[in-house]
Amino acid sequence: MRYPVAIHKDENSCYGVSVPDIPGCFSAGETYDEALNNVEEAISSHLEILAEDGEIAPKATTIEQWQHSPDYKGAAWAFVQIDVSAFLGKTEKATITLPKLLMNRIDEFVKSGKAKNRSAFLADSAIKALESK
Repeated sequence: MRYPVAIHKDENSCYGVSVPDIPGCFSAGETYDEALNNVEEAISSHLEILAEDGEIAPKATTIEQWQHSPDYKGAAWAFVQIDVSAFLGKTEKATITLPKLLMNRIDEFVKSGKAKNRSAFLADSAIKALESK
């Protein structure tokens, strides 16, 4: 998932980073790059705790959803890409039955490079469906 992050520079020349989509998730760094690297670790740690509690990673939104919030006034914005599959637990094999046309469309989607494989496509689709509830 691609999470938007808000970056503030404080008076001490440190960069503070918060993740609006993940309440309570924030980090900092001496440089802009260090702050972004550190927030990746903070997100991963936060998602690990959520997974231990049986929660799926929060849905990533857009910068536009947050940029006018008073909490993020004056922030610079960036995206941090996080592979949330590591926080979903071990994989389990399942046998499914799908109509041929649907399977062909999934295979075309995978061949276009938009998904790693059928399983990744189905897992991503399930996450999106569950997030919308």
